[in-house]
Amino acid sequence: MTPAFPQVRDLVLIGGGHAHALVLRMWGMNPLPGTRVTLINPDPVAPYTGMLPGLIAGHYRREELMIDLVRLARFAGARLILDRVTDIDRDARLVRLSGRGDLPYDYASIDVGITSDQPGIPGAAAHAVAAKPLGTYAAAWERFLGRGLAEPRVVILGAGLAGVELALASAHALRDAGARPQVSLIDTATGFLPALSRAAAGRLRAALGGAGVALHLGARVTGIEAQSVRLATGEEIATDFTVLATGARPQEWIAGLGLDHEAGFLITDDALRTSDPRIFAVGDCAMIKEEPRPKAGVFAVRAAPVLHANLRNALSGRPLRPFHPQRDYLKLVSLGGKSALAEKWGLALAGPALWRLKDRIDRRFMDRFATYPEMRQPVPGAEVTEGLQTLIAQRPLCGGCGAKLGPGVLATALEGLAPPKRPEVLSGPGDDAAVLARAGGVQVMTTDHLRAFSNDPGLVARVAALHALGDVWAMGAEPEVALSQVILPRLGPELQARMLAEIMAAAAEVFGAAGADVVGGHSSEGTELTVGFTVTGTAARAIGKAGAKPGDALILTKPLGSGTILAAEMAAATAPGLLLGEAWAACVARMLIAQGSAARILAPVAHAMTDVTGFGLAGHLLEMLEASGVGATLTLADVPLMPGALELAEAGQGSSLLPANLAATSWRVHDNGDPRALLLADPQTAGGLLAAVPHAAAAGLVAELKAAGHDAALIGRVVEGASEITLVA
Repeated sequence: MTPAFPQVRDLVLIGGGHAHALVLRMWGMNPLPGTRVTLINPDPVAPYTGMLPGLIAGHYRREELMIDLVRLARFAGARLILDRVTDIDRDARLVRLSGRGDLPYDYASIDVGITSDQPGIPGAAAHAVAAKPLGTYAAAWERFLGRGLAEPRVVILGAGLAGVELALASAHALRDAGARPQVSLIDTATGFLPALSRAAAGRLRAALGGAGVALHLGARVTGIEAQSVRLATGEEIATDFTVLATGARPQEWIAGLGLDHEAGFLITDDALRTSDPRIFAVGDCAMIKEEPRPKAGVFAVRAAPVLHANLRNALSGRPLRPFHPQRDYLKLVSLGGKSALAEKWGLALAGPALWRLKDRIDRRFMDRFATYPEMRQPVPGAEVTEGLQTLIAQRPLCGGCGAKLGPGVLATALEGLAPPKRPEVLSGPGDDAAVLARAGGVQVMTTDHLRAFSNDPGLVARVAALHALGDVWAMGAEPEVALSQVILPRLGPELQARMLAEIMAAAAEVFGAAGADVVGGHSSEGTELTVGFTVTGTAARAIGKAGAKPGDALILTKPLGSGTILAAEMAAATAPGLLLGEAWAACVARMLIAQGSAARILAPVAHAMTDVTGFGLAGHLLEMLEASGVGATLTLADVPLMPGALELAEAGQGSSLLPANLAATSWRVHDNGDPRALLLADPQTAGGLLAAVPHAAAAGLVAELKAAGHDAALIGRVVEGASEITLVA
């Protein structure tokens, strides 16, 4: 989404907590002109804490309590960086990340939550799982349930409200699965839930007893083993699954920022500012100096509108608003089954009706992130040029290789080109790269560029660099030199410098790892970000598309689906049972796998090789078959697909280039209507290599490729006959 106005300031949100999620939703409804928003979070989804006990008990599916930060960031027009913050240089105004370069900011906000791990307990890191962060705990619990133990033993450290809810939920889920669980709840405190009223604490203690949960108060844990928890008394409690739900602990890097804090929790004023007026903080990682409150999600939710207003006010030079959290709040505690306890003002009630109330409140919160309002798009008037409406009705233009011109358009344009006249030029139009004769071998040269598929210019640059390198590697060459071509969107001078520096640093990192030097390039300003590179390489011999022989095996080094997933992300789409953010993150991770080592494994034996990019597997394989005068048979079950690609394709998602690819290939691809066949035409960005190799060497090559970190597969074979593809299940 291209901003309507040039961006001149950077707002960086550190952490995907509840408050930041709500701020992003509000920002998407009414963005502040001139501000570029960045969200940094290690994971593409963030769990909603209120529904975690229901997930553990089996009342919710995992996707029901996950906020999809990828979809949310797209709606808000923000860039999402999947990384961990390690420090903030407040003098230089730089956020330091663990996996990439420093990120400049003008204003920042911190909402990173807390952790419940216990590094001081021997064996805790190796043999226990912390209840926070919740995503890791939820995944570990699913694996434990899958073991199907007849008499599972669960030990939970920490008998606060969170520990009580998790103990009751665990016991319920295990009994519901037909097991006879032994659940133990341990706490160093001698009193039980002293912050609650006597009536509420009594009801919860009775609930634990009714569920068969053994409560150990005044007990100090001195060690955790794989199957036991050791107490200071020498007693050992048997366990198959140990959970740390102890008191909230701040993330360690926060205390080193030089900001005012109390035991690692950031101190803010009533405007949610830290001791540095350019840095705000909210949620469990922070506390208001004059009005401290318990660590509860309700306060982060209530603080979100004030944080949103104050970030906008700070960026636009207006006065800030105070936030005054309520002194008490309605506590709704899950009791394992579909029943809950409610406590406020010292009163306590319990029953199924209160669980239904809690369920409605939780689902209403998550509904805010299920669907987003459609932003109004400009529409033509009643009188338009003939043919315009047909073009508008097509899929929105994709980024990445999905923005490429269709095969038919390109073929028509290339028809008029004359054959090369210079004797050293060994290739003509249509191969992966130009090939020039040089002493002792050949030099190859290619150029490629990508329309931005993400609001993260560093990510776009990395993928564009690997995409351009693909043509060099496909020819069996080693990269040598790269020149950049960058079109920046309209930005203020400072953000222009920041963005261009980020792009060039990312590109230099990728090309440097491939053994190539970035020696310059060209930049200009336009309506949207486009990044491209011209790359040269050298080889003893160039491997072209011609040369595949009947009987050869066909090897693919990356799974398919990036075009569909990137298109779905740009549309903030959904599919049943799928978290788009996780599919997108997995897709990006695969796009970022360099193919240099794959090329070095395949090149010595490949009869023909190409990279799979904009025309999809079918289009690029047909080019190889035509050049070689052969056909092919593919086994669909053996063609690897990216997680979520098939589900999104079946839900109707697809790249804007897909129809053109299908028109160019479908009449030469014989299939039985299998939905997986559609993904053979899916345009790939930074796709894998496709090689025709001797059949006898195929199994060994695939094993070697997998050992080198590639998702390689033997997908079919070359056959005699017309240049067509036959698909078998």
